[in-house]
Amino acid sequence: MSKDQDNSKTEEKKEEKKVAPKAYEVKSEKKSTPEKKEVVKPTSELEDLPEDIKAKLEKRKLERKKSTSKYKRKRKKERKRVSVGKAYIKSTYNNTIVSLTDLNGNIISWASAGIAGFKGPKKSTPYAAQIITRIAVDRAKEQGLSEVSVFVKGVGTGRESAIRALNANGLVITSIKDITPVPHNGCRARRPRRV
Repeated sequence: MSKDQDNSKTEEKKEEKKVAPKAYEVKSEKKSTPEKKEVVKPTSELEDLPEDIKAKLEKRKLERKKSTSKYKRKRKKERKRVSVGKAYIKSTYNNTIVSLTDLNGNIISWASAGIAGFKGPKKSTPYAAQIITRIAVDRAKEQGLSEVSVFVKGVGTGRESAIRALNANGLVITSIKDITPVPHNGCRARRPRRV
């Protein structure tokens, strides 16, 4: 090989090694012409969710848009910016529900395992709790929520993973309190189950 061919190959390798900026993803249509490039803009954090859950959420969104009547008056709701709030996690043996509120207790966003498309025994798993927490946090971040105090209720398996997911998705956790109701020998207990 001649030196000209070596130089052209090293130049091509250098061009391939150029890194695109982190905020944008660059896709080239043809390798031979570097001039034609298509820039794909970054999308929301919901894109990180699994494909089947994304599809179910989009389907539900379309159904909600279709169900609104054309005769209803459309009022624009003035949403207040909320930076500090509360996170309520209800984790039972059958389901996990995450609600994010302002300091007065008005709901900003919520999500449950059923909304995310989980059915049957999968609704109470730690993975389901992680996914629904991400959905609820993404909606709440649109209104500026950044700091929460967490209240956990119930004894399901999704408790800890929901708290970890709140932290992993960018919310600052100031306190964690367990508000699971505990009886003080109040009502008469159920009879033992015969198996």
